[in-house]
Parts: sequence; C-alpha cells; structure tokens
Amino acid sequence: MIEADNLRYTKLPLNNGSGAMPALGFGTLIPDPVATKNATKAALESGFRALDTAERYQTEKEVGEAMEEVFKTGKIRREEVFVATKLWNTNHRPELVKPAFEASLKKLQLDYLDLYLIHTPYAFQPGDEPDPRDANGNVIYDREVKLLDTWRALEELVNEGKCKAIGLSDVGLESVQEIFAAATIKPAVVHLESHPYLPEWELLDYCRKNGIVLQAFAPLGHNSEPNVLADPVVTAIAQRVGKTPAQVVLAWAIQRGTALLTTTKTPSRLAENFDVSTLPEDAMREINGIQTRTRFNSVVQTGVPGFIPRGK
Repeated sequence: MIEADNLRYTKLPLNNGSGAMPALGFGTLIPDPVATKNATKAALESGFRALDTAERYQTEKEVGEAMEEVFKTGKIRREEVFVATKLWNTNHRPELVKPAFEASLKKLQLDYLDLYLIHTPYAFQPGDEPDPRDANGNVIYDREVKLLDTWRALEELVNEGKCKAIGLSDVGLESVQEIFAAATIKPAVVHLESHPYLPEWELLDYCRKNGIVLQAFAPLGHNSEPNVLADPVVTAIAQRVGKTPAQVVLAWAIQRGTALLTTTKTPSRLAENFDVSTLPEDAMREINGIQTRTRFNSVVQTGVPGFIPRGK
C-alpha cells in the first residue's frame, strides 16, 4: 500500500507570474442550488483550495455564499483559495465581456478573480437566451466576433487588476496556438475534458513547452460506458497500491503535470477524492499505455455542453 504524501497539495505555477494554481480542484456544476452551496463548503473544509464555476452553470451565487460563510469563520482566507469562473458564449463581443465579468464577480462576492476563462471558442448570438436556436433547432452562432477579439477584452481585465490570469476552455490545439501566438497576455490555463481515455497528449505537450497549465474536467470519465474506473489496468493498479480506482486516476492526472476538477455532493466521496498519493512509475506507464480513446462531452466540437449519446 502506498503511503500518504503531499501529492494532493501540488501547485502548478502560472506563466504570467501571478502565482500558482492548486492541481486538485473542485468543480461546481451541480444542478441543485442548496447542494451546490453545501458541497462547496464541504470541499473547502475537506482541503480543496481551487474552485471552478461558470456563468453558464448558474452556480456562482451559491459558490459565493459558501465562500463567504467559510471565510467568516476565519479558518480559511480568501487569499488561500484559487477561484475561477467562465465567460459564456453569448458574451463574446468585446463590449459585453466586462459587464459579464463584473456580474460574475458580484455573484461570487469577490473583489478579484484568480482565473477567468472563455468557456468555449464559439460565439453565440448575444442576448438573454443562453442557448439561442433558430426555428429548426440549430444554434445561432455570432459570426461577427472572432476569438481573438474576445481575448483582447480579457486582457483588459488583467490590465485593470480585476483578474490575475486568463485562459481558454473547451478548445483544440489549433485555437490555443492561434491565441498564444497573437496574445499580449498569454493563456495561463487551458481547461478541457481529459482522462486516461482522452489523455490529450499533443495538447499537453504544447502546454508544457509554453508554460500553460492544462486543467482536466471529467478526470474520472463521466461514469459512462466505456467506464474509465472499471478499466482493468486501473482496477489492477488500485488493488496493488491499496487505493480506489478514482484515487489512482486522479493521482495519474496530477503526476503527469495537469490540474483537475472533481465534482461530488457526497462528503465521503469528497474525502476520497482529496486523499490521493503518488503512484509508482510502473503504474504511470501502465495507465499511459491504455489504448481506449473516448470523448464523453461534445462541447469542444459545438460550443454546446452535453454528453455524447452512446448505444448499449
């Protein structure tokens, strides 16, 4: 059985000199508002020091309330928690970025953000409808704004001191390269689906070379088929090292140099997800050698978050 160590406290430095991001983070895409607030408080109390939310999740208010209550106890200070949220697709036009950012900041009850991400590289028709569709049910994209235009508006937020770092979410390598080449303030973080069945090695290699943190959502898969946690390689390692399959996969993600987000409403699962320890090198090699390739969320292809339907 592997011994407990400091892997769970790993921090990854940001390329703009604004500090470091905890590798192990908590995601707040939880449909129920009360559950969101309770889970966020529990995550902070369990040891998590990175929180992720988004305008689109509609959880910023509850995350803000949870943080405020925890900070009031004096046990955790604002400066100890790395907070990220995201700009939604309907606010890509440069003049809409700052109002959207400030609305998020207000809901979160914060004076500044540690990280602000463009949620997807796809601009949607501006307006109050977060998922604008035409009469045929097709997404109405905004063709008048380019990703770089939106990025320039995010750079202004950093220049004004409201935001420490900015990044991209749900993007492919080509978009990351395009923005990195043209940006005055380089992307500090790229956030996207990644797990042993979708390791994104090429993108991770590019990020490593350019000092960008790759942050994985759905690091355990989506509890869908094929099931990452039921993979025979993962289960065999878990048995061998005396950890759960989830702990093995989370440790793999941190050890290969990525940050990650886990989401759960269950206190025991929260504690399990935080209790990760360093895997032996042979275990890392075995997981790296898994050949299954599956994407569970189609957001990177359309800008619309959602699971990809799979037949039995």
